[in-house]
Amino acid sequence: MENNKDYDRDEIFTKRVKAGKRTYFFDVKSTRSNDYYLTITESKRKIKDDNFFYEKHKIFLYKEDFAKFVEALQDAVDHVKNDLMADFDFSQFDVEPEATETNNENNKFGEDLKWE
Repeated sequence: MENNKDYDRDEIFTKRVKAGKRTYFFDVKSTRSNDYYLTITESKRKIKDDNFFYEKHKIFLYKEDFAKFVEALQDAVDHVKNDLMADFDFSQFDVEPEATETNNENNKFGEDLKWE
């Protein structure tokens, strides 16, 4: 059986998005043949028997599907904003540029979990 000691070597970039009780992770990873793909993980903290655990759902997105995925996501968001909720002010959810820049500085998974 192959040794998995280099398991973490394939993670190239991580962007974390906190959204209420959920956190989304956008991870760029590489294959052994230096190809790249994206994983999108939804993580939700849950309680069971007085213990915390994280329920996770993951999507694997390959380079040949990037454009189709982004286009479909944008179409779905535009439909909600423009057709279903045209009177709603979505600007209250806009991210401030400073917040985005700060988040980019700490974009590696677990950076916020360091011991003081």
